[in-house]
Amino acid sequence: MYETLTYTGGIHKHEEMNELIEDLGGFVLQETVSQMDLVLTLAVPIEDVEKVQEKAKELLGKVQLAPMAGTELAIVSPTLARQHLPHSACDISEYLRRFGAKDNMIGLRRGAGKGISNISEEEKRLIEEHDLAVFALGSFRECILKKTHLFEDLEIPVVVTGAPEIDVDDIPGADAYVSGLGRIPRRLKRGENIRALKKLAEVVEGIINNRRMDMGDDPPIVPSILVKTEIENQVPAIKEVYSPAPVVSQLDGVRVKLDYDQYHGEIENLKVQDYRLGDIADIKRSFMYNYILVKLLSETSLVEPLEQEISQKITAK
Repeated sequence: MYETLTYTGGIHKHEEMNELIEDLGGFVLQETVSQMDLVLTLAVPIEDVEKVQEKAKELLGKVQLAPMAGTELAIVSPTLARQHLPHSACDISEYLRRFGAKDNMIGLRRGAGKGISNISEEEKRLIEEHDLAVFALGSFRECILKKTHLFEDLEIPVVVTGAPEIDVDDIPGADAYVSGLGRIPRRLKRGENIRALKKLAEVVEGIINNRRMDMGDDPPIVPSILVKTEIENQVPAIKEVYSPAPVVSQLDGVRVKLDYDQYHGEIENLKVQDYRLGDIADIKRSFMYNYILVKLLSETSLVEPLEQEISQKITAK
């Protein structure tokens, strides 16, 4: 079992931390450098967390738990218009990143007004490429309840935020609802706003942990963090990607920020342990910038189709 952590420190001697993580059999999930500051999101065996903490102290850095590391979240706003963005949705996005999540902000094309709000099939598929979606809605109960069609048939967990107190059972399609986060035309810096953000982080963390536990009964054949590492080591083109986090780790796969048409064959033929990646994963064209989306298969999902094929052949005979 791995523990996900965030290391924050200086760029000086940071290679010592990277070498320690590698020696412990861990993985660097994301590395962000800002001038002389460094933030590493990493995963190490649980029994070795103290060694990382000791090294961080030696390098005058600090380590904290990152319970959402290795996940990709969608922060969805009804529109990109000023009444929905940027304040509350941006602050929600920034706050969840503190816990290790990689998130993307998505503004729907026709979400303005309870009467005409809509979501396209393409937007749904884009949102479903993530591990979880947070829908940042408004300040009125009636308006929120009129927008449940935006998410009620999504196949990933959905957390809805808004201003009023609403029972989650009244919101079809929502796995959780967090109040106190409506349309606020300023930064979320006041006490009640911070408490609402903390509540949101707890709710999201709980849902992600439940998903991890469910996957533990039938996990992917290889872990996503190993696939991420092998892509970074074996695909030279990934080193030429200047977008933040060229390979994004998800609970059940990775998003590779390379053009699908040009590189999907190379990704399919990648060797991970003793497997060809195309044999143990669905590799598809992402709805995000034509990237490559890799969704890992479990042993059950590989065996069941084979058993069905054998059964059909026996029945035919």
